[in-house]
Amino acid sequence: MATESLRWETLEALKNSPKGKLKFNPDWLEKGEDILAGCKEVTSLSPLSGAILKRLSPGPLLRNCSLGSPIRDTSFSTSEDVPIPTSIPFSPHHTITSPVSQSTTPLATIENDEKASEDKLESSNSTVNTSSGLSSTPTPAISLFSPRTTQMAGCIRICEEIHRTKAKAELSLRQELQERLVAKFANRESEQLKRFEEFMELKQRQEYQSMRDMMEKETQETLGRQEKLKEEHRHRMKILNLRLREAEQQRLREAELEKQRQVEGRERLRALNAIQEEVLQLNQLLEPASSSLTGLTLDHTFYITRGNQLCSQVSEVVRTTAEGQFPSVEDMTVAERALQEMRSLLRAMQEEIAQTQERKKKEQEEEEDRKKHAEHQALQEEQKKSAALSAKEKNRKQGLQTTAEDSTLKWYKELQDMASHCAQSFEDLNNTKDMQTKKLRMELQKAATIPVSQISSISGSQLKEIFDKINKLLSGRPIMSGGKTVSTSQDHHGLEFVSYKLAEKFVKQGEEEVASHHEAAFPIAVVASGIWEQHPKVGDLILAHLHKKCPYAVPHYPPMKDGSSMEEYQKILGYRVEDSGVEGQDSFLKRMSGMIRLYAAIIQLRWPHSNKQGPDPHGLNHGWRWLAQMLNMEPLADVTATLLFDFLEVCGNALMKQYQGQFWKLLQFIKEEYFPRIEAVTSTGQMGSVTRLKQFLENALRNKQINPPKGQLTSAFWRS
Repeated sequence: MATESLRWETLEALKNSPKGKLKFNPDWLEKGEDILAGCKEVTSLSPLSGAILKRLSPGPLLRNCSLGSPIRDTSFSTSEDVPIPTSIPFSPHHTITSPVSQSTTPLATIENDEKASEDKLESSNSTVNTSSGLSSTPTPAISLFSPRTTQMAGCIRICEEIHRTKAKAELSLRQELQERLVAKFANRESEQLKRFEEFMELKQRQEYQSMRDMMEKETQETLGRQEKLKEEHRHRMKILNLRLREAEQQRLREAELEKQRQVEGRERLRALNAIQEEVLQLNQLLEPASSSLTGLTLDHTFYITRGNQLCSQVSEVVRTTAEGQFPSVEDMTVAERALQEMRSLLRAMQEEIAQTQERKKKEQEEEEDRKKHAEHQALQEEQKKSAALSAKEKNRKQGLQTTAEDSTLKWYKELQDMASHCAQSFEDLNNTKDMQTKKLRMELQKAATIPVSQISSISGSQLKEIFDKINKLLSGRPIMSGGKTVSTSQDHHGLEFVSYKLAEKFVKQGEEEVASHHEAAFPIAVVASGIWEQHPKVGDLILAHLHKKCPYAVPHYPPMKDGSSMEEYQKILGYRVEDSGVEGQDSFLKRMSGMIRLYAAIIQLRWPHSNKQGPDPHGLNHGWRWLAQMLNMEPLADVTATLLFDFLEVCGNALMKQYQGQFWKLLQFIKEEYFPRIEAVTSTGQMGSVTRLKQFLENALRNKQINPPKGQLTSAFWRS
């Protein structure tokens, strides 16, 4: 079976060869063409067939190589040491016998004689006998291939074996190369792995080194910061030490200055005591002089009263020093002025006494003449009185007056009497010599006046805190003032004292703060209105102080009394009279303007957080009354125009909304009837206020509108 399979492999190889692809046509036999004659001849094996078959087939060789009787030699030994005689008929004339054995036919001989075998095969093909009568034996059932085919098959096998051997050699070479290549790549990979491990180790060392460097750097920076902090600490300590030394030096300087002030204060105190002693002595000189002149018709009450006032003034200065304080330079100045005035007063009184004595002699001579003319003078006085009454009646008929109405004057006097009675009620508190009572008086005065000084238009919440503090003080509840608890219940006249000082402070704020800053009138006025509503007595005291400092707020033009000096009369009119003289007109008008603006703001404002119902305690109706009475009186030069302008600028918008048509009629009357009277009494140098009033009236009547005043408190202010 193995040999048969080899045959088929041989046939398959021949089939794939160029000769196996020859075309065969069955018509060749019918045509008599002897194309297949060579194929029908008895074939015989070539001398190399035995070797080829021996190498290709391990089975038993044919005993007889004749194509006609292929008989197997069963007794043939398969041992490789025994040669196999093979008789291969090459031609009909001779047979070549070639001993073939595996040991005697090496592969190298076959490879070297390949080309010679091919030549022999070609020559044998040409000498083959194709005679059909060479053998009489019948054709076997399975015939062998032709010699050429067998030769070709052998050559193919030899070539395959050669190529297989070459392939094995090349394969082994390639395997060796592959193994070398694999080993080479393995070594390379191993080296690369080593380099990679070395690189990773280097990288780890670098990272470790960088981390160590970073830690060292941070350590150095930390040490640097610590050194910097130590240096700053040392610098601060130096500064603190310098400041401590400076503070100690300052304390020593202050102690030295305090000692010097003590020495100077004691000297001033001794000088003040000497001044008081001299003033009292001079005052005593006035009494004998006045008593010795009782026979004279002169009245020296003025000198006595003024002397007592100067003594009281010096005593007031001395009283402040009794509280443990030394007199200041200003106190000494006041005391020295009082002493100088006392001396001049005494000299004036003595001069007047001398003049009186001289006049007495002349009067005695002229007494008879006066008696003669007495009746004539009486008649003249009666005529003057009748003329004054007729002029007054005439002015009343014309709608103008020189004095206020009787009801207004009565109201004015009632307020002044009430204020005087309130001041007398706490006179003991003012004149007390008890140190505790004096301290209480100072604390109560500070608690009443300091909150009023703090009133501003910063925020509504701050204004409410100030109002609550004043309201608590007037309600008798304790409050904190200067780090101490103060209450009006600590003294039985504490409430009257606080009410009086508080009202006085409100008016003073209008006289000073509002006069300088017109917009400050509204926060001060709204707090004053709220206090007035909760405590009506304070409101009456505010009016009393306002009328006393500014009689035009009544309105009231006080007449000059008989025997009073011009300075006293100017003081009644509201002027400040000091030793240097009467204040200037500009300063006077500025103060009056501030107080009228405060009054105009009070009558139109109401405390927004009040729980009381009903009309305002002093509302717009009082503003209308004041305006009407001002227009019923003769205008004063420079004063009337200023006050009318300030009042209308602050309160005009509120009066316009309240009285509407009546208000416009009133403005028309001012422009047409009253303003010419103002111009008539105004000189050329006083036209500034008149011009402002005229422009205001013209703009208001032309636009039928008065703008709200600047600084008016809005609803947003109370939310701040």
